[in-house]
Amino acid sequence: MWYAIISEDIQNSLPLRKEARPAHLERLEQLKNEGRLLIAGPHPALDNEDPGEAGFTGSLVVAEFTSLEDAQAWADADPYVDAGVYAKVLVKPFKKVLP
Repeated sequence: MWYAIISEDIQNSLPLRKEARPAHLERLEQLKNEGRLLIAGPHPALDNEDPGEAGFTGSLVVAEFTSLEDAQAWADADPYVDAGVYAKVLVKPFKKVLP
């Protein structure tokens, strides 16, 4: 089943994001290579694809896992969690309807 991992950043998270980003992307690439990643990306702090030093306010990952518990465990092991980037992480089942 698909699961949405919705994360909210702490204030001024950009320096922490930059440091942990390579390890964060590596895990996403692994999901992609396994055919389990539907979509992933950050939420810019400004209405602009490149928010510059304003940074990001959170992230969204929609990926396939065998259970909610597995999705939660994967989210809990994110390098952004370890680096203190996220203030809150919510994992919810997701039903893909379109496209």
